[in-house]
Amino acid sequence: MSANDQWKIMIVDDHDMVRAGLRTYLMLDPKFEVIAEAANGQEAIDMLRAGIAGGPPQLVLMDLMMPVMDGVEATRIMMKEFAQLKIVMLTSFLEDEKVVAAVEAGAVSYVLKTVSAEELIYALNGAAKGMPVMTHDVSQALTRGLRQRSTQGADEGLTDREKEVLLLIAEGMANKEIAEELHISIKTVKTHVSNLLMKCELEDRTQLAVYAHRKGWVKTG
Repeated sequence: MSANDQWKIMIVDDHDMVRAGLRTYLMLDPKFEVIAEAANGQEAIDMLRAGIAGGPPQLVLMDLMMPVMDGVEATRIMMKEFAQLKIVMLTSFLEDEKVVAAVEAGAVSYVLKTVSAEELIYALNGAAKGMPVMTHDVSQALTRGLRQRSTQGADEGLTDREKEVLLLIAEGMANKEIAEELHISIKTVKTHVSNLLMKCELEDRTQLAVYAHRKGWVKTG
């Protein structure tokens, strides 16, 4: 791309005033040209499939929450059908799981609508070069979301009985108490504990208890 070329942008947002404001923002930088607008994800995909008069966009500025089809689902489909696109998610929401979902769908960056025009243009410039640009708050939300996803999804190897034993360990029960509670032998409890330590890659019962608490399995209060 030469210095005289422009990055072609599609704006996808269900509010007319927001699209108008974004268009005005982007006019501040001659490197950007808004060639298409859509009110929801489905409309944007339909436009891309049909072909846009100004040529295909390189960048998509995508709202997260929209009717018909939201930004995450639209991003997921666009990345399958138009992999060359660079998508920047623009939203009012900073929920950890939404940030993770947007990035997993293929968004290059996740930007809050509270950013200044200069910050938005900076994010788009980064996206155009394939470089993620996220504010500190968004980066923290992504980290928290990924950590939560990891702890929630790491229990596939545990049997139901092992999980029962783990929860009782987390409640502070000794092997004899667990055996009585579950109506099994102490030897069987010890076997389950050994299996838990091996599967969770932990060294002692205290670490098992902490593991259960971190996963949110232990009811408090």
